[in-house]
Amino acid sequence: MSTYILNFSPTGMLPTKQMNPHTPISTSEIIDDVLMAAELGASIAHLHARDQKTGEPTCDLNTFATLFEGIRKYNKQLILCASLSGRNISDPTLRALPLSLDGDAKPDMGSLTLSSMNFSTQPSINAPATINYLAEQMALKGISPEVEIFDSGMSNYLHCLIKKSLMPPTVYANILLGNIFGAQPSFAHMAAITSSLPGNVVSSFAGLGSYQLRSNTLALASGHGIRIGLEDNIWLDHKRTTLASNRSLLERITAIANLQELTPATPRQVREQLGLQPGQGRYGLPPIVD
Repeated sequence: MSTYILNFSPTGMLPTKQMNPHTPISTSEIIDDVLMAAELGASIAHLHARDQKTGEPTCDLNTFATLFEGIRKYNKQLILCASLSGRNISDPTLRALPLSLDGDAKPDMGSLTLSSMNFSTQPSINAPATINYLAEQMALKGISPEVEIFDSGMSNYLHCLIKKSLMPPTVYANILLGNIFGAQPSFAHMAAITSSLPGNVVSSFAGLGSYQLRSNTLALASGHGIRIGLEDNIWLDHKRTTLASNRSLLERITAIANLQELTPATPRQVREQLGLQPGQGRYGLPPIVD
């Protein structure tokens, strides 16, 4: 069988228990769902931390450390990505806090959205200086960026970061489809983005809301990886009659992939593909000493 990257996004910024009781909020719930996803074939976990009292997204170091160490206690191969989202925090130094963690709490990757953009109810602000700062911090600490792309303009900006030597030799990109202000889940939009990407990019596709299943299946049919989880979609069906769980979303998409004779790549295979070497600086070179 051919393989594909299965990237798991369990909780995100927006879902709450009120919206969907299956949403993992506590660190223990997130850890349990991530370990379950790994058993079903996930090789990457894209992780947001939640405040343990309010349930709101947080960049608190202790919460991220508890989350990452809790996963690595049972699974040290799974690739862990810390979200550095700008949807509720604009200060780049605060957004970069998870990058300062070390040991078993150190992330393998950090998310990097390549432009400001609107969602249906709020903006996500990513100024050029912020993008460059986060990329620089990841390069210094040997943490690989998980590039987030919502339209072809963002894919174009990736070329600029590569020219500045702020990207690793192989770049991993999540391409998110279905936002009303961005690219939509069609082969035409997918081709417009992928054709403008540099040649050293490995891509996975996500779909927002009811577009998740369509985006994932288009990606599998096109030879790309996928991102899936309650972060992007809380419903199992297009008519929104059945709330999803992370397990139900994962079991459905892996069954569809299996029918196409596709199997999830192992974390070890993805590490080799992306050149991820945990604990080292600047993508395998010795750490920079200030």
